[in-house]
Amino acid sequence: MTSISILLLRRTTKPIKKIIFPIPNPTTQIPHFTQNHPSCPSPPQPYQITHSFSTQSSKFPEYEMPSVTWGVIQGRKERLVSRVIICDYLKTLGIISDELEQLELPSTVDVMRERVEFLQKLGLTIDDINQYPLMLACSVRKNIIPVLGYLEKIGIPRSKLGEFVNNYPQVLHASVVVELAPVVKFLRGLDVEKQDIGYVLGKYPELLGFKLEGTMSTSVAYLVSIGVRPRDIGPMVTQYPYLLGMRVGTMIKPLVDYLLSLGLPKTILARMLEKRAYILGYDLEETVKPNVECLLSFGIRREALASVIAQYPQILGLPLKAKLSSQQYFFHLKLKIDPQGFALVIEKMPQIVSLHQHVIMKPVEFLLARALPSEDVAKMVVKCPQLVASRVELMKNSYYFFKSEMGRPLKELVEFPEYFTYSLESRIKPRYQRLKSKGIRCSLNWLLNCSDQRFEERLRGDYIETESIGPTFCMGGKLELPGNEIVSDEEDESEDEVLFRRTVSL
Repeated sequence: MTSISILLLRRTTKPIKKIIFPIPNPTTQIPHFTQNHPSCPSPPQPYQITHSFSTQSSKFPEYEMPSVTWGVIQGRKERLVSRVIICDYLKTLGIISDELEQLELPSTVDVMRERVEFLQKLGLTIDDINQYPLMLACSVRKNIIPVLGYLEKIGIPRSKLGEFVNNYPQVLHASVVVELAPVVKFLRGLDVEKQDIGYVLGKYPELLGFKLEGTMSTSVAYLVSIGVRPRDIGPMVTQYPYLLGMRVGTMIKPLVDYLLSLGLPKTILARMLEKRAYILGYDLEETVKPNVECLLSFGIRREALASVIAQYPQILGLPLKAKLSSQQYFFHLKLKIDPQGFALVIEKMPQIVSLHQHVIMKPVEFLLARALPSEDVAKMVVKCPQLVASRVELMKNSYYFFKSEMGRPLKELVEFPEYFTYSLESRIKPRYQRLKSKGIRCSLNWLLNCSDQRFEERLRGDYIETESIGPTFCMGGKLELPGNEIVSDEEDESEDEVLFRRTVSL
C-alpha cells in the first residue's frame, strides 16, 4: 500500500501539522473508524484544496493573484513579452519609453492605449507625454480620474485641466486625501478665498507637492515677523503664490536685509510687500543690486533711494539701464532738461522711467501752446514731474479757469506748477470762491497746498499767515512737512496682530 502526505489547512492558531492518512487500495477493505477509538482521531471528511486567490480558475497559478492596478501578476517570461509589445506600441506613437523600463506596465496593449487616448483627450500631445512619460504608469480609473475630479472640484476649469497636467504632471501620482486636500486646507487657513484656490494652484501647481511643515510655513512665519499683517498673507499668496516656495535663508531674508540697508523702514517695506508681493521674486544679485547701482550712476542721491523705491517698487525689477538711458536722452532732447534735472525728476516721480514718451509730450505740448517758454516748461517739469502724467483735458479746464476767472499771470503757474495736479471742482473752485467773497488775495501755494482744516483756520484768522515752504510732493510716498514730524498713514497694530507675531517668534 502506498501513502501520500496531505497538508490540512485549519483556521486555528496552532501550527500546521503534517498528518499521514493511508490511501486504501481498491481491493482492500476499508477499516471502520469510530469516534470512540482511543488511539485514532475521527476520520477526516473529504477536503478539496482550492486556490481562493481569484474569482476565476486558471491552469496557470501565477495568474491567479490579482494586482492592485493591472488585474493580474504575470510570470517573468510573460512580463517580458508584454513589456516588449507595449514598448513597441508606444514607439509607433512616437513615445520614448526608456524611462518606463524600470516600472511595472499593464499586461495588455489595450490598457496602455486607453491611457494614451485619455491623456490626448485632455489636450496633451505626444511631445507633452515625452516630457514626462511616467504619467503613463498611472491608472486611468484609480489615479487620473480621481485627481482630475478633485482639481475640478476646487475650482480649476475642466478646459484648463490638460494645461494643468502638462505644467505639473506629477500631480497624477498624488493621493487626493493624503497629499492634495491638506495643501488646499493650508491655503484656506492663510485666508486665500475659496474661489481663488483654483487660480492660485493654476499659477503655481507645484504647491501641491510641498510639505506643509516645510518651506510654506517658514516663509509665512518670516513675513509676519518683519511686519506683514497676518490678514494680508492670503491676498499676497493670491497675487504671488510663488512666495510659498521660497526659502527664507537663501531668498527672502537676503532681499529684505538689503532693502532695509538702503534706508527703507521695516514698516514701509512690509506695506510694500503686502501690496506688491512679486517684489520677493526679484533676483537680488542679478537684478536688484545692479538696478540700485544704476540709479546712483544716473545721479540719484543715495539718501533718496529709499523714497524712490517706496514710490515705485517695480523699479527694482526693470531693465533699468536701458530705460534710464532712453528717458534721459529724450528729456534732454525734447524738454531741454539736463542730467541733473533728470535725476531730480526721477527722485520725485520714478514712474517716469516706464512712461511712454508720447504720453509725456502731450501735456508738454499743451503748455508750450499756451505761449510758455520751453525753459519755463522745463522748470515746471523738474519742480513737479507729475505734470507729464496729467490728462490734457483736465489741464485745459484748470488753465481756462485760471485765466478767465482768476485772471492771474502765467508766472504764477511757473512758480507753482502743482496747480494742475489739484481737482478743479473739489478744491480750486470752492476755495477760490471763498477767498473772493472775503476779498482775500494770496498765492496759489497758500490757496491750495494745505488741508481743508488748515484752509478754514486761515480764513477765520484776522491776518494771512506768513507763507512757508510747502510740503515735499512725492507721489506714492510719505508727506514731509517742514518743521514737523513725518506724516504717515501707518496703522496701530491690533492686539491680535501683536499676539500672532509673538506666537510666531516663539
